Amino acid sequence: MKIISWLLSLVVAVILIVLAVAYYWLNGSLPDYNGRYQAPIAHPVSLKRDQLGYLTIHATDRSDTAYALGFAHAQERFFQMDLSRRSAAGELSALFGKQALNTDISHRRHLFRQRAEHILTQLKAPDLELLAAYSRGVNDGLNRLRQPPFEYLLLQTTPEPWLEQDSLLVIYSMYLDLQGKMGRDDYAMTKLKAALPQDWYQFLQQHSPQWQAAIDGSEQQAIALPSSPYPSVLQQQLSCNECTPADAVDLGSNNFAVAGQLTAHGAAILADDMHLSLRVPGVWFKTQLNWIEDQLAQQVTGLSLPGTPAIVVGSNGKIAWGFTNSTADWHDLISLTLSDDKQQYLSPNGWQPLEYITERITIRDAPAHSLLIKQTEWGPLIPFADGQPYALRWIAHDPQAVNLNLRYLEKAESAAEVLRFANTMGIPAQNVLVADQQGHIGWSIFGPMRQRHVADWDTAQDWSKGDNYWGEQLEAAAYPQLLNPTSGRLWSANARTVGGEFYKLLGNGGYDLGARGKQIADALAALPKADELALHQIQLDTQAHLLQPWQALLLDTLSPERSEQYQLTEFRQLIAQSSLKADVNDVGYTLLRQFRLTTLELTFAPLSALLEQVGSRSSDLKYSMETPFWLMLAANRADTLPANYQSWQDLLLSAAKQTEQNIQAQYGSLTQANWGTRNTSKIKHPLSGAIPLIGHWLNMTDTPLSGDSHMPKVQHPAFGQSQRMVVAPGFEELGVLVISSGQSGHPLSPFYRSDHPYWLAEVALPFLPGPEKYQQQLIPNP
Repeated sequence: MKIISWLLSLVVAVILIVLAVAYYWLNGSLPDYNGRYQAPIAHPVSLKRDQLGYLTIHATDRSDTAYALGFAHAQERFFQMDLSRRSAAGELSALFGKQALNTDISHRRHLFRQRAEHILTQLKAPDLELLAAYSRGVNDGLNRLRQPPFEYLLLQTTPEPWLEQDSLLVIYSMYLDLQGKMGRDDYAMTKLKAALPQDWYQFLQQHSPQWQAAIDGSEQQAIALPSSPYPSVLQQQLSCNECTPADAVDLGSNNFAVAGQLTAHGAAILADDMHLSLRVPGVWFKTQLNWIEDQLAQQVTGLSLPGTPAIVVGSNGKIAWGFTNSTADWHDLISLTLSDDKQQYLSPNGWQPLEYITERITIRDAPAHSLLIKQTEWGPLIPFADGQPYALRWIAHDPQAVNLNLRYLEKAESAAEVLRFANTMGIPAQNVLVADQQGHIGWSIFGPMRQRHVADWDTAQDWSKGDNYWGEQLEAAAYPQLLNPTSGRLWSANARTVGGEFYKLLGNGGYDLGARGKQIADALAALPKADELALHQIQLDTQAHLLQPWQALLLDTLSPERSEQYQLTEFRQLIAQSSLKADVNDVGYTLLRQFRLTTLELTFAPLSALLEQVGSRSSDLKYSMETPFWLMLAANRADTLPANYQSWQDLLLSAAKQTEQNIQAQYGSLTQANWGTRNTSKIKHPLSGAIPLIGHWLNMTDTPLSGDSHMPKVQHPAFGQSQRMVVAPGFEELGVLVISSGQSGHPLSPFYRSDHPYWLAEVALPFLPGPEKYQQQLIPNP
C-alpha cells in the first residue's frame, strides 16, 4: 500500500510540475496589460481595456492610433494575423508542412503577395503612412512580449516580422473566404446545361418565387414545369457520394436598418451580424479609436480585423455601417482554345503565348514544392476534371480590389455621403447598410465592379472572339443604391437584393434561397416602432418558416394509419409536436429538417450523380432545388421521379423511413435527437488537436446551440454569427456589441473567453466599452 501511495504521490507531483512548467512557459507570452513602453510615436498614447478586454485607444493623431492598434493586435492576436496573411499568400506549408500544401497550391495561383506589393506602390501617401505606422506597432508589440506567442513555441519556429503588404494580404484572405468558389459554380452550371434540354435546365435552376426579399420590391416569377418529357439522365439510378443539392448560403451575414421615423430618438438604427467560421480566437476585435484631426475630436467604435488598421463595422457618432456578403457574381470561367503544343491560347488578338510563372512553396520538414502557374491575359488557368482548359477572370485580381478606403467612413457624416464612396472601396463586394444620426438609411454595394459584357455569366464562355469581355470600373453614379425607402426599412441576407437593371450589374453568385431575408423583412414590417433591443431580438430569431410547408407535407403523407403501417408513429408524433424552432430541446425540428434534406437528395440524386461523373457537385450549383421540387410535386408527374419510385408518395415515404432509420442508428432513439445534440458547438483553436491530453483546454466548451440555416440566427457547430451589433449613431450607449469568443488569443489572458458566455446566453453586451480596468501606456522615444 505504501508503494501505491508513493507512486500516486509521484504521479501527482509530476503532473503539478508539468502544469507549473506549462504555466511558466505560457505566461512568458502573456501581454502586460498595465505595461509602459517607449515607442516611435509623436505623442503619448493610452491603450485602455475594460473587464472583458474591449480596447479603447486615445491618441493625438491617426498615425499614432494605427501604431497603437497594431501594437494591441500583435500582443493579442499575432498568430491569427499570421495565418490570414499566409493563407492568402499560399504560405501555410512553411508552418504546417505537407498537410497545407494543397491549400497553398490553390491560393498561390492568384499571386496575392505580388499583387499586394504592387498595390503598395500605388497607394496614396496617407495610406502608406497608416500602413507603416500599423506595421511598426505590430512588430514592436510582438517584440515587447517576453516570449513569442505560444503557438510558435508549439510549432518550434519563430514568427516573421509584419510587412506593410501583409495587411493587404489579410484583405485578400477575406476575398478567399467570401468569393473563393474559383469557378466551381460556373463549372457545375456549364456541365448541367450541356447535359439537359434548355427548358429543363432553366426550370431546375431558377429563383424562388415564394421566398423573395428584394429591398426594391422586385419579384421573380416561377418558371413552369416543362411540358416536354423529363430528361432520362435525371431518372437513372447512379450512385453519388455527395448527394445534397445546393441549399443554404450561410457564409454571409444579416444586416438591417430602420429609419428615424420609426425610432423614439429619431436616429436610424443599424443591426449587423456577420456569419463566418467560428474559431479561437474569433475573427473580430472590439475597438474604439480616439484621436484629434483638424483640431476636432474623432471617435469611431466597433470591430477591427486583426492585421488591418481600420474599423470594419461600427459607428463614428454620425453614421453607423455594417456589411453582408453580396453573393453576387464576381468571376467568370473562360473556356480556352489551346494550340496543338499547348503553349498558346486563342485570344481576340490571335494566338498568344501562355505566361509561365514558377513559384517556390516552402514546406516544413520537406523539400520545397515548385509550382508552375499558367497565366492568360484574363487570369490563371484553373484545372477541372474534364481536361478542358479554363481561365479564371476574378475581380480580386484587379488593382482596385484592395485598398484602405474603408477609413473614409471614419469621418463620414450622412448616409448619402457614404453611398458616394461605393466604387472606391477595395474590399470583397458587400451589401453595405448605413444609418445616420439624422434618421436616414441607405444601401449600396461596396467594392469594385466592372462593366461585364459576357453572354452568359453562369456558364463558361469562349472569350477568344472579343464579344465576351470585362469593361471599365463602374463610376459611383452607376452603382446600385437605395436611399430612404418609403417603408423606412432596409435589409440584406445574402439573397437577391434588387431586380431589373441593378440585377444585370450584379448577376447571381449563388444567392441564398431568400427565406432568411424574407423572415427579417417580415419581422421589420411587423414593428410599428423600433428600438435597439427589438432589432437584437430579430437577430436571435430561430423560427423555421421554411419548414412549415414541409411539416404539412409530411403529416399529410404520413396519416396516422399509414404511419402505423410503416412503423413511423413516434416519428410522426414528434414532428407534429415540433414548435418549428431550431431550439436545443426540439426533437421534431431535427427530424423534419432531415426529412426535407433527404427528400431533396432522393429527388435529385440522378442530377448529383450526373455532376459527380464530371468532377462537380450538385452543391456547387447556383440555385437551391427547393423551388423545382415543389413545382414537380404539385404536377404529380410520375416521369419526373427517379426510376426506382412509382409515385411521389412512394418517394416521400421512402424519405421518411430513411430519415427515421438514420436518426435511430445515429442516436439510439428518436427522442435523443434533440437539435442541441445535433448542433453542438465546436469552436476550436487551430492547434488544439496537436496537443495531447490538454489540447481541448484551448477550445471553447462544447455547448448545444439553437439556430440553423434559413433563419436569422444562423448557427452551426463551427460557423455562424461571429458577432452581433446593433447601434444608432449618436446613441451608442443604447447599442449592442458581442463577439463569439474573446478578445485575446492567449489562453492565460482574462479575455480569452470573455465574450463567449454572453454570446451563448444571447446577452446584449453594451456597444460602448465599459469602465477602464487595465491601461498600457506608450511614451514617445526620447
